[in-house]
Order: sequence, then C-alpha cells, then structure tokens
Amino acid sequence: MHKPNPFQFLTILTLLLFTTQIFAQNDADQEFNCYSVMVGRDASVTGSVMFAHNEDDWGTRMVNWIKVPGKVHVTGEEIILKNGGKVDQVDTTFGYIWLEMPEMDFSDTYMNEMGVTIASDACRSREDKPDLTDGGIGYWLRRLMAERASSAREAIEIGIQLVEKFGYTGSGRSYCIADTEEAWVFAVVNGKHWVAQRVPDHHVMVIPNYYTIGEVNLADTANFLACNDLVKYARERGWYDLTKDGNFSFRKAYAKKSSLEHPGNTYRMWKGVNTFSFKQYKTDDKFPFSFLPTKKVSIFDLMELLRDHYEGTELDLTKNYTLDNPHASAYSTICDENTQYGFVAHLRSYLPIDVGAILWVAPYRPCVHPYIPFYSGITEMPEGYFRSDVETTLQQHFDIPEELYEHTDTHVYWTFFEDMTRIDQDYLKLYKKPKKKSLSFEQKLMQKQAAAERELAFKYKNDPEKIKAILTEYVKETAEDAWNLVKKY
Repeated sequence: MHKPNPFQFLTILTLLLFTTQIFAQNDADQEFNCYSVMVGRDASVTGSVMFAHNEDDWGTRMVNWIKVPGKVHVTGEEIILKNGGKVDQVDTTFGYIWLEMPEMDFSDTYMNEMGVTIASDACRSREDKPDLTDGGIGYWLRRLMAERASSAREAIEIGIQLVEKFGYTGSGRSYCIADTEEAWVFAVVNGKHWVAQRVPDHHVMVIPNYYTIGEVNLADTANFLACNDLVKYARERGWYDLTKDGNFSFRKAYAKKSSLEHPGNTYRMWKGVNTFSFKQYKTDDKFPFSFLPTKKVSIFDLMELLRDHYEGTELDLTKNYTLDNPHASAYSTICDENTQYGFVAHLRSYLPIDVGAILWVAPYRPCVHPYIPFYSGITEMPEGYFRSDVETTLQQHFDIPEELYEHTDTHVYWTFFEDMTRIDQDYLKLYKKPKKKSLSFEQKLMQKQAAAERELAFKYKNDPEKIKAILTEYVKETAEDAWNLVKKY
C-alpha cells in the first residue's frame, strides 16, 4: 500500500481550508457587508443632513479617490451598461468625488457637485424569478444617479426609471441617498420591484445589511414611493397574506429571511439604534425604520459609531480590549476586518455648496485611522490618492491592469492597509497610539475649519473659482499630513 506523504496531506488540507474561506468570504460579501446611518437636518447639531457609512468588502481591495469634472456630451452619445444595455447620454453631467473600488459592482461612493451623496448596503431578497431587460442594471445605477441628479429625490426618480426599464441585477440593495435638504433610502429587489422612503427631518436612520423599510404608506407620496405592483406581486408569490400578516411590510415580504435574523445584522442594528435612540432595544426586538435621537447628533458621534466594536456591551468579546483583536470577533462589528473605508458626509445648506458639502473619509480602518476632509468644490485630488487620470480610471474599472494590487508606497491606500495589517498582528498593544493621534488630528482640523469656512463662504460670491482653488490646495495639504501621520505610526 502506498504510504501517504504528510507534506501532501498538509498541502491538501491547507487548500481545502483556503477554498472554504473563499466561499465564506463570498457569502459574507453577498449578505453582510456595509453599514449606514443617516441623520435628518433637524436631528443634527448643525441643522444639516449627515450621512455616515462604512464600506465593507471581503478580500484584499484598494480604493481610489477620483475627482471627475462635469462634462458636456456629444448629441447622440450612448452609455453601454456592463451587461449590454444602452442608455442615452444627457447633454451635461455633474462633476463628482468618486471613491472607486476597481472591478467591484456595488462598492463605490459618490458625492456630486450639488452635494448629492450616494452609497449602499447589500440586502438579500427572496426574489428567484427576476425580470431583467438587456441584462439588467447594477454597477451603473448609482453612477448615473450621481452624474445626473441635482437632489436626493431626483436621484431616486432617475433610479426608478432605470430599474423599471432594465431590472436590477443584484439580489437586493438599499441605496442611501442624501443632499443638503433631505435623506432617502431606495430599496431595490432583483428585477423590477422597488420602494423608497424619506428619512424624517427630526429622525436618525440606521441600516446594516437587511431591508429596513417596513410598512409603506402609498398615499403619502412626499415620504414614500413604490412600484405599482409591489403588494400585488408579493401576494402572487405567496410572500404576503392580508388575513395572516395584517398590514403590508416590504421587508417581511421581500427580504431573504436569513438576512433579517442573522446576528451580523441584528447586532449592528441594535448598537446603532441604541447609541442614539430614546428607547433602548434588545437584540431580538423589532427595530424602527427611523427614530428620535436622545440628543442632536454631531459629526464626532457618527465617526465614533463607525469605529465601534461593541465596546462596553455584552457583545464585546474582547472585554474592552483585554482578550483579543476586535476584528477577529465571532460577531460582525461595525468597524470590521472587512472595512475598506469609512466616511461621514456633512451636507450644510447654509454655506455655498462647494464649501458646505464635505466628505470626511477614513482611508482604511476608521477605528485607528484619521478622517480627512474632501470638499465637494475641489477641482482635483491630492497626489498619491488616485492611480491614474480620470478617463483611464473610468475605462479600466472592470478591466484592471495586472499590477493594480501590487503594494506600492506611491498610493496612499497601501500605506494605510499595511499600517492596519501591522496593528492587527498585536491590536491590544498597538492600537492606542495611532487612535489617539488620529483623534487629535481630526479635532485640530475641525477647530481650524469653522472660522476658515465662514470667511471662504463670505468671499465665495465674488470669486468662486478662487475659493475652489483654495479648497483644493487645503485638501491636498491635509491629505498629505494625514498620510505622513500614518507613516509615523
């Protein structure tokens, strides 16, 4: 009999474990990635809409920071969607800040020059018979909204037209869309079914990776929008029975049940809601779509939540960092091992939009890395934050060069990535110093910016281009300072 080679056995075992991990990561990517919080203008300290988001994606990724200028287009120009569908181009498109994750369909963030800010959270649906036309739309949905919408509601209207024409390619997703006046959630299902709900001005909304829109008041078109057959189709599929279920709930009818019950969702929802809500919930309670906060919410409150690992709760498996790395937790945490970047959008209507719309971005892991301010009015990104020119980046999103994931000291992402890799090797010993420095860095920036922004806003009307140039230079200097700060960790 042939005697097994122990080295061969070890190789096979390693391969099996690696393969299992890959499948687990893919499952996680489909169901439990990303986290969002939206704050109505009357619920915030500054009377402004705010939008916080952690972008979580499995595996080694990278992020590019791109500033795409507005553009006038040629008559007759067409956009070819990823799966072959065609969309007529409009005459002009808005410029936008683009946090690009190459080759990913559903991971990009946009803030356009009107302040319209878009990110999303995967929400698995139970749809298994999607109606798709010309291959459907997925990746291009949010980009077209960002390029064309002057408000959050207009973005919803553009999204509705695209979803009803082509059908949505993913299992399901909630697009969080905000501007300086209001915030909306646009929930889409694989195929052509959708619903949208406005976040009340005096409320806070939290969403992990399940649908949070419940009962839908179709008569209240100021706060709800839905496809014509939303209830009818659910009844036909056996997902909703008026006698048994009572009032129609979108999430109960259309969501994949496992996503509604999974601890990775319920625990993160529980922590976010209980951080701000008057009412304190248990992890298995029914959570509201939105709620009144105990106090008005600040940017710092949102940044702190995006850094969270359940500290101070019974879900903190590290026992306040005394036992283990929080990113190795058995529970999905808000700041997670898969978090690729975090941001807080501060959308202020009382300032000129170029100054008033600002995206505070943590380039990798929010729990230790600093948030850097990117004003919507900047004309270009800092050196080292983008990998190529705009046109090349647009063309190569799904056709990436072989060297894209080569670690390099010329792109900021890899500095932050490698810093976090080092910290994660001994988190309990290494996290305190960088976190303290990051917090100090952010506080100093905010203290300086308040007075500077008032002056810039005062001068903006007379010379907007000069103010844009000042903002661009300021962002470059600040981004370089943040990069150097992390290099010294």
